[in-house]
Amino acid sequence: MSDTALRDHFSAMARNSAWSNHRLLSACEQLTDEEFAQERTSFFPSIQMTLNHNLIVDHIYMADMIGKGRKNISLVGDIPFPKAAELKLAQIKFDNSLIGFCDDLVPEDLDRIISITWGTGETSQEPIYLVLSHLFVHQIHHRGQAHAMLAGTNVPPPQLDEFFLNYDRPRRQGEPFTA
Repeated sequence: MSDTALRDHFSAMARNSAWSNHRLLSACEQLTDEEFAQERTSFFPSIQMTLNHNLIVDHIYMADMIGKGRKNISLVGDIPFPKAAELKLAQIKFDNSLIGFCDDLVPEDLDRIISITWGTGETSQEPIYLVLSHLFVHQIHHRGQAHAMLAGTNVPPPQLDEFFLNYDRPRRQGEPFTA
């Protein structure tokens, strides 16, 4: 895969992520605040905590990639956005920045090595293309958990896999982030 094709793939993944987050969080907005925060069975004990975790980690990896540093992230606590509507607005803001970051990548950026200091105190050197790949997999993993928890409510979980194929275009016509 050429560097241009890889950059285009990451741009498409950023748009897919934004679209999926929008669909999932729009469904979550139909829950009461109590239902959104209700304890459920999953890795994180609620939809609220799971989707807040996703956004927090998004910010951490973006800070690493742009050289801002994890200590400069202004999100506080495990649940900086306790309401689905607040989280949706914050996620949209982040998703737009991720789309811009991916759209602005040049070939040299993909192989640029960044230093990541983990919660264990260990440090690793990682190329941007692997960090982005991990960021997208992490998002998909936890969105799937939130999607499964949502299935245990009265709100139907939205379809999240109608994005890349030409066949899917009519199913997402008019939705944000699908251009």
